Amino acid sequence: MPESFFRSKAKVIYVIRNPKDVIASGYLFWKGVSCAQKAESMDQYFDWFMTGNVPYGSWFDHVHGWLSMRERDNFLLLSYEELQRDLRNTVKKISQFLGVELGQEAIESVLKNCSFQVMKNNNMSNYSSLDDSLINSKQSPMMRKGVTGDWKNHLTVAQAETFDKVYQEKMKDLPSELFPWD
Repeated sequence: MPESFFRSKAKVIYVIRNPKDVIASGYLFWKGVSCAQKAESMDQYFDWFMTGNVPYGSWFDHVHGWLSMRERDNFLLLSYEELQRDLRNTVKKISQFLGVELGQEAIESVLKNCSFQVMKNNNMSNYSSLDDSLINSKQSPMMRKGVTGDWKNHLTVAQAETFDKVYQEKMKDLPSELFPWD
């Protein structure tokens, strides 16, 4: 984003997710997207991810770029894990950040409509209304499980260890408390 964007009154909510889960989800999702190169295996996709050769580029660079903005008043950092753990308080945090006071009824409505199952079934959020020539939502659903830690079912121990080494090196300049995953 251009620097002028951050001098404006625009507010940014940036959501990070455990990158190992990003790898697993990305591998499974991009298999059904016609405009993306398909990895022949998780091994190949893992290698691509580690070198930033995936759609949207390097996760490490992306996160570094956005987290450099974290001290600004118009920037709110959240994690997918935080949303899963405590959606109610996260909704309150977002409404406070946006300067919007939500009553109890509005909060309950947000909680209901932001549940994974409701969003998975909503054509406005699950990509199912897109033409199958772009995204085959049956083969590669945008919203699959909605859980954290599913990477353990997809990455090998060797991949997880390799990732951890690279992660430690590339993210060493950022406070570990920014990343609420194990």
